[in-house]
Amino acid sequence: MTDYISNSVVQSLIALQEITWFNPRKVRFEQAQSKLSLQMSDMLDASDRLTRFAPYLAQVFPETAVTNGIIESELKAIPAMQIALSDSMNLEIPGRLMMKCDNQLPIAGSIKARGGIYEVLLHAERLALANGLLKTSDDYRTFDSDLFRGLFSQHQIVVGSTGNLGLSIGIMSAKLGFDVTVHMSSDAREWKKALLRRKGVNVVEHTADYGVAVEQGRQEAMQKDTAYFIDDEDSKSLFLGYSVAALRLQKQLVEQGVKVGKDHPLFVYLPCGVGGAPGGITFGLKQVFGDYVHCFFAEPTHSPCMVLGMETGLHNGISVQELGIDNQTCADGLAVGRPSAFVGPMMDSLLSGVYTVSDDNMYRHLAMLVDAEGIPVEPSGAAGVSGMLRVLTERHDYLIAHQLDDKMSQATHIMWATGGDMVPEEERQAYYQKGQALLS
Repeated sequence: MTDYISNSVVQSLIALQEITWFNPRKVRFEQAQSKLSLQMSDMLDASDRLTRFAPYLAQVFPETAVTNGIIESELKAIPAMQIALSDSMNLEIPGRLMMKCDNQLPIAGSIKARGGIYEVLLHAERLALANGLLKTSDDYRTFDSDLFRGLFSQHQIVVGSTGNLGLSIGIMSAKLGFDVTVHMSSDAREWKKALLRRKGVNVVEHTADYGVAVEQGRQEAMQKDTAYFIDDEDSKSLFLGYSVAALRLQKQLVEQGVKVGKDHPLFVYLPCGVGGAPGGITFGLKQVFGDYVHCFFAEPTHSPCMVLGMETGLHNGISVQELGIDNQTCADGLAVGRPSAFVGPMMDSLLSGVYTVSDDNMYRHLAMLVDAEGIPVEPSGAAGVSGMLRVLTERHDYLIAHQLDDKMSQATHIMWATGGDMVPEEERQAYYQKGQALLS
C-alpha cells in the first residue's frame, strides 16, 4: 500500500464511516473558470440543441407535452421535511429546504434523463446532418419518420450502466430506431431490465459490477464501425447534457422569488455515482451562480469513489475495491467503485465537498420524505437529504472561510433527488417499510 493508506480520511472510508469532506482545493470561480476545458458557451450550445429537439420530444413522448418537449422537473419547497429533520436531530435548521424533483423527470424518471437523452439526440443529429437528411433550421419532428428510423436502424448505440443511465439511453435510442444494447451491472434492479426489454432494448446482464459492464460495452462497440459507445466514465456530451439543468433551475428560482447572491447563499446536494450527472450540474451551477453556490456530492459509505479519488488526488487511478470496500449498496445508481476520469479533475477547483451516507440513513430519510411530504424516491434519491444537516453541524471552518456564518438564515438548500417515479409499487413499499423499521 502507498502513502495514502495512512490518510485519516481514507481510514474512515475503509471503516465505512459517514464522513463530511470539505474540498481544500476549491478556489474562487473567477480563478477556476479560465482553466476549465468547458465554458458557458458549451452549455448554451447543449441547451439550444435540446430546444431544437423539443417539438420532436413533445410529439413522441406525450408526458413532455406539458413542458413543450423540455425535459425538466419541478423545484418545490419541502417545509414539512425540514421540520421533520429538525425534530429528528433536535436541531434548529435555518434557511429554506427545497427539492429538485428529478425522481419525476419525464421519460426516464431520474437525474440521468437529461444527460443520457441529450447524448443520444446529439449522435442522432450528427448522423442526420452527415447523411443529408437535416438542416439545423428544420422542424425536428421529422425525426419521427420512417426515413430517419431507417437510417438509425443501421447504427448501434452501446452503454454500460447500473440502471438509470441505461434507462434514459435505452428508451431514447429505441424510440429513434437505433439498435441499442445496455450492459447492466449486477447492481441493476430487475424491473429496470424488464422495462428496457419491453421498450425493444437489448439487455446484457453481468454478474460483476459497474466497471465491468462499462468495459464490456466499450469492447462490444469497438467491434463495429457503425456502433457508438456512450462512455459514462469519460463523456463530455453526457456532462453538458446534465449541465443544462442549471439554466432551468435559475429560471425556476427567479419564478419562485428565491434570491441567490452574496447575502443569500445557495447550497446544493447531489447524489454521486461515477460523477457525470452531479459534475455536470455543478459545472452548470458555477457558470450561472459563481461563488454564490456551494455544491456537495453525496455518496454511499460502501461506494465512496469520488471522495476517495479527490482526497488522494488519484481520481480514476484508484478504486474503492483496492481498499477492501465492497461497493455493495442499496443505492444501485450510486454503486460505482471508480470515479470518472473527466469529472474528478474538473471538480478539484469547483466542488465544495463530499459526504458519505449509510444505507440505513438513506432508507430512514426515504421514509421520512414519504411521511412528511408524500414524495417517494428510491434510496439513491434520498442521499441528498443529509447534506443540509452536514453543513449545519460540521460547518464552522467552511462557513467562516466563505463568510457565510451570519447568512445561513437567508440560505436556500436544495436536495437533488433522483429515481423514484418509475419504481414498481411493490418495491417502493418495501423501501418505505425498511425505512420505517429503522426509524422506529
